[in-house]
Amino acid sequence: MFDAEVSAGDPHRIGDGLVGLNLRVSLQSEAVHVPSSVVVKLMSEDVTSRTTAVTLGNYMREVRFYSEIAPTVEVRTARCHFVDFDDETHNFVLVLDDLAPARQGNQITGCDEMTAKAAVVEMTRLHGPRWNDPTLFDVSWLQRSTDPSGPETVSAVYGAVKGGFLDVFGEAIRDTCGMAGVELVHELGVALMAFLTGRGVPRTLVHGDFRLDNLLFGDVNGDSTCAVVDWQTPAHGDGVTDLAYFLGAGLLPDLRRASEDSLVSLYVSELRRYVSDVNFDEVWRRYRREALAGVVMSVVASQIVQRTDRGDDMFRAMATRHVRHALDMDSLSLL
Repeated sequence: MFDAEVSAGDPHRIGDGLVGLNLRVSLQSEAVHVPSSVVVKLMSEDVTSRTTAVTLGNYMREVRFYSEIAPTVEVRTARCHFVDFDDETHNFVLVLDDLAPARQGNQITGCDEMTAKAAVVEMTRLHGPRWNDPTLFDVSWLQRSTDPSGPETVSAVYGAVKGGFLDVFGEAIRDTCGMAGVELVHELGVALMAFLTGRGVPRTLVHGDFRLDNLLFGDVNGDSTCAVVDWQTPAHGDGVTDLAYFLGAGLLPDLRRASEDSLVSLYVSELRRYVSDVNFDEVWRRYRREALAGVVMSVVASQIVQRTDRGDDMFRAMATRHVRHALDMDSLSLL
């Protein structure tokens, strides 16, 4: 891996890792190019989370992102030193740069506007380089809204888990959004096929889970910046989905309302470094519509991974903020 003699210390778990297991391992070597530590990513230890990830292809997609896609985009992420993947069992090992002392974002507490700006700029470095790139259609393992079975599967799963979701988070939604929030969850279930099939032709590479817990901020390789990790859900789709998903739950509602116009404008202006014909009005329309994507993610994801106290707090924050966002944007009216 490093073409040098290396000794490794004991692994220490980092992060919450609802779908994967992340370990920090210290290294010692006389070779100057060997880092002092790396992050090793493995399958989740939880049977439910592991089974879900294998079924959905999450581990396969993350391995292939680092192997095939990461070199083709400009987004800052961890460099991959080693990868191994078993096609039959989906057991895998990723050895990645340790981006410490950069700090992980916190989905529960949210972030300020300056932090959001750094994330939005980094987002365009993912979307821009392969915007309208026809060769993405040749990457068969990427999820995309045009896959024949995709919308039907998501709609079926949403319907199956919606009741359980509302049992856990319905009271919080009523407290923060009123009965209109609960009604939106129900109405989206009825309109979900229209939402999923009406997204149009995929435009670019999207992260699929672009939220604060998957972002690192601070001193990364000597730069004060943002880095993006956890590439288990990359897709060929509309980059504005990442934007609406991030802003919808990454900022507390009052701050999001006050700053989202300027943050969407920032996304447009930064994306113009790569795409000449992008305009604010069209992005804003799609941004309003894609606020529903956060609701879908909250309903489905919260019900198919291992439950933990921290996980419940995170999904409660996401659910209430995404529902509030969709109500503020009157998103259902665009279907």
